[in-house]
Formats: sequence, structure tokens, C-alpha cells
Amino acid sequence: MLEIPESYSISRQLGNEISGKRIVSAAAGHSPHKFAFYSGDPAGYGKLLAGKTIGCVNAVAGFVEIEAGNYRLLFGDGANIRYHRPGDTIPEKHQLLAVFDDGSAITCTIQMYGGIWVFEEGNLDNKYYRIAKEKPNPLTDGFNLEYFMGMANGEKRNLSLKALLATEQRIPGLGNGVLQDILFHAGLNPRTKLSDLGPDGLDMLFSSTRDTIRLMAKKGGRDTEKDIYGREGGYRTVMSAKNLGGQCPRCGGKIVRQAYMGGNVYFCPSCQKI
Repeated sequence: MLEIPESYSISRQLGNEISGKRIVSAAAGHSPHKFAFYSGDPAGYGKLLAGKTIGCVNAVAGFVEIEAGNYRLLFGDGANIRYHRPGDTIPEKHQLLAVFDDGSAITCTIQMYGGIWVFEEGNLDNKYYRIAKEKPNPLTDGFNLEYFMGMANGEKRNLSLKALLATEQRIPGLGNGVLQDILFHAGLNPRTKLSDLGPDGLDMLFSSTRDTIRLMAKKGGRDTEKDIYGREGGYRTVMSAKNLGGQCPRCGGKIVRQAYMGGNVYFCPSCQKI
């Protein structure tokens, strides 16, 4: 799923590959998907995008936003975006295809659920996108200790750390996937309550949030996700399904998985005690 490190890395790759190219044809909804969400009728995407020249490609928290003339092509959540060089075989199944004037193309398939939106600039009524544009994310200077402390201190003290970091769009683009290594590096358990942390604990959580996400982005995203070329990200996750049952790199204990708040959490019971 797209989270901050992946949207940053994919936006940078797409910018290098497609900026300045002109869309000669586009189609959406070719392969029906029950949980693919669009703005308006996807059958009209081709008409809206054809002839548009690609400008900047930007990461907006967990979204990837492509400038196409006065329109925007926006991907979120479970969007798997792939770049195809001229002459490459285009996959038969996709929820979006855009072909450029040099014969290259991008496709997008939706994993479990996800959004593909085409809209005139400034005309998308999506609260998650709006919040993502308004709030600072950990890759910017605006996400500083003062901001983080203000966010945390404004919440109920019985809130868990997983809930704090990965729900209610408190930090847009930070989800359950990125959460795991943030808490491991901070030595904190996902179930730990805010009331259990003093100022030093919050300071440590802030530093881990900022530094872990920046490292993930610098290395091209997590190894549990893929880039526009179908390659795994260069950041090797510590706490993920890839390492379940393996040894904690810090203490040698066994990495475990538990269901919590509608998803799985991975942690070391020895290093991340409640």
C-alpha cells in the first residue's frame, strides 16, 4: 500500500520518466474492480487526459499526484503504478492506462482497494487528499518536535501508540506498514498508551518517526512494496511479514505477530515491552 516513503520514491521516478511527455490516449476501468474508486465516470478519463502534457509529479503524503495540463491524475492507497518503456508488453488487466507520445506508458492496478482520480485542479472533494495537503509530513521541516508534541498532547491519554501514529489522519500517509519499524526503533510496543510516555518518551517517538520515514524514502521505499519498475524498495524492513518468526536484530528474540485494531502488528516482545 502507498505510504509516505513509497509515494515519495514513486513520484520521483515518475517525474524522471514522464515529465514533458504528452498523453496520446488513456483509459480507465478496463478491468472491473469492485473496490477501485474514481472521481466521476472513469469512462470519461480518456477524453480528459488525451493531449495533455505531463508537468510535475508530486508526493502528497500517501498520494502520488501527476500534473496533466490543467488536470490532475491522483493515485492513492492500493494503487500499483508501473512504467512501461516503448515496445514493452502492456498487461491485459489494469484499472488505468496512459500512453505517451514516445510509445511509453503507465498502468495502474488496484491491489485490495484504492483510488484513481482525474479532476480539474482544485476541484477534488476528498477529505483525505485535503488533509494530506494541509498537514506537514515527516519529510518536511514543518514536521518538527513542537508540532509533534502539540499533536500528541491534544489526544486522550489512553490512546495507544498505533492509534496515535496510524489512525484518524493525524499523520497523513503513515499507515500500519510504516508504523512497525518506527515503534521498533523507538523500543515501544504498539499497545503502549500515551499515558505511559513522559516527555522523553515522546521525544524519542518523534525522532524515530521522522528518521525512520526519511530513511525509508531515501532508500526507495520498503522491501514489502514495489516501485514503478516492479522492483522491491531498498529499505529492508525489520518488523514485517517477511521477518515473522525470525530473530530480532537487537536482542535475538523471536519476532511475533498479533492482531490489533483491525490489522496485524509485528514486534519483539523482549525489546518492545508494554
